[in-house]
Amino acid sequence: MNEYLIRAKKFKTKKRLGQNFLVSADVINEILSFVESDDTVLEIGAGIGFVTEKLVQKAKRVVAVELDKEAIFHLNKNLCGFENFKLIENDILKTDIPSLFDKNEKIKVIANIPYYITTPILLHLLGEIEDVNHKTRNMIDEIVLMVQYEVAKRIVADNNSKNKEYGLLSLLSNFWADTSIIRKVGKKCFYPSPKVDSALVKFKINSMPRVEITPYLKQTVKAAFSQRRKNIKNCLLASGFINSKEALAKCAIDSNLRGENLSIEDFYRLSLELKRNDDETQS
Repeated sequence: MNEYLIRAKKFKTKKRLGQNFLVSADVINEILSFVESDDTVLEIGAGIGFVTEKLVQKAKRVVAVELDKEAIFHLNKNLCGFENFKLIENDILKTDIPSLFDKNEKIKVIANIPYYITTPILLHLLGEIEDVNHKTRNMIDEIVLMVQYEVAKRIVADNNSKNKEYGLLSLLSNFWADTSIIRKVGKKCFYPSPKVDSALVKFKINSMPRVEITPYLKQTVKAAFSQRRKNIKNCLLASGFINSKEALAKCAIDSNLRGENLSIEDFYRLSLELKRNDDETQS
């Protein structure tokens, strides 16, 4: 029995917080391979510190955000001797991340989070599609995130993937970043073991978005996925785009396709045409 598993079994995990501690030394070492000695790291969901203990020995500085008071007790006890470590007791979704770091400081994010808040956390880190000046995203260089395996496939999906995998989460994730699955992580790598497999996903943040941001881009994307069983024309009509058929024709997009068949570049061209049609209608 490995050391991490022995220690994890002594801790009373809380199901309501989605606590499943990573106890695989192999996976922990893989996470650490993305951290350099001059990195400043934000760790989300430090738990009782199995990854944190290694991070503080490798990174220049580590700021960990943890909500559970019992876990915080263990972190303070085991890491009090490290001057490069700072612990923030808070809900990450209520944390002003830029305030934790120096202005213009670039950070790496390491996160093992409750899976039910994956999308809210990604929105907190990356912002919406049109958020050009999102302060948190602008200071992040890279994110290494542990998520449910099925969600990982959705994050890295594009319009050539299976229809059920590609959607709003895919577009949000890849609009400002290059995403890739680092590895699949089995249930037995955690204690207590979750009911599903997991995966490590990497987000390499880009300084520029995938396509130019247009006034209707966000609305077009959200409309397209609002009713997945309907074709793109009917989804747009239901969302108030009365000239959707004409716009689709001008973009050479089949109006019977569904949103999951369109690339981000298609959505960009379509949003421009929808805006142009609206301007002509109002003039």
